[in-house]
Amino acid sequence: MGSPDEQAALSLLDHCSCGFMVSQVLFAACELGVFDVLAEAPELLGSDTVATRLGASSRGTELLLDACVSLKLLQVEMRGGKALYKNTELSSTYLVRSSPRSQHNMLLYLSRTTYLCWAHLAQAVREGRNQYHKAFGVPSDELFSAIYRSEDEQLQFMRALQDIWSVQGRSVMAAFDLSPFPLICDLGGDFFRDPLPDADLYILARVLHDWADEKCTRLLARVHRVCKPGGGVLVVESLLDADGRGPLTTQLYSLNMLAQTEGRERTPAQYRALLAAAGFQGVQCRATWGLYGAILARK
Repeated sequence: MGSPDEQAALSLLDHCSCGFMVSQVLFAACELGVFDVLAEAPELLGSDTVATRLGASSRGTELLLDACVSLKLLQVEMRGGKALYKNTELSSTYLVRSSPRSQHNMLLYLSRTTYLCWAHLAQAVREGRNQYHKAFGVPSDELFSAIYRSEDEQLQFMRALQDIWSVQGRSVMAAFDLSPFPLICDLGGDFFRDPLPDADLYILARVLHDWADEKCTRLLARVHRVCKPGGGVLVVESLLDADGRGPLTTQLYSLNMLAQTEGRERTPAQYRALLAAAGFQGVQCRATWGLYGAILARK
């Protein structure tokens, strides 16, 4: 029998090496509609009934349901020797499509797009560029434009971002008193070329992490030029710790930017430097309870 230290080390290795399997259990259950079927049922359901309503195999459905129980995504009750399943509070809140706080669209985007790029992470590290050309067979000179390979994927991505905002948006927007800014513009679209509308405050939410420093500075400089004196910009991004080695979720997001875009996640100091280079002053950075921080700077 191994020592406690050896057992802990092997447990950690197993946890890390099987992480992709855990993700796929969650993705498959969402794509098949497991949580929706259980939410719509007036009573607990057996695996055969769930399989029938999903149009899936009985054996596969039972294995998937039991894995979801182990992951605390479902609950099970034994009645007369038969397993009956129901949603947990977590899945009812975040995984059922009809829930106002559902993350269903984000999980589908992770499953159908992000996961495929991560299969080529080692190559992304070797090349220092995203892997759309490997994951989806697009020409290598069209890498970043391939993010929206179709209108359907673009809509899926926008719905995914809205899912996150439905949960975390309120805390981000409450990080600062924005009452001094009567007219607020949330920038999207082709902001590198299209004219920017008049506003007192411009919001760049989950935008700068897509781009290399040079393009971030160029975009911020455009915003600074049209910004009114006393106006500002609010940057919303997941923030790395000062040393860049945490939190883990943000580090993973930064690797995701490598695999999917040309950008990275950054520390507050790095965002301050980008804002200063574009001409902004008085930079303030606030953490929130969720994944995203807020950075406010003024002209």
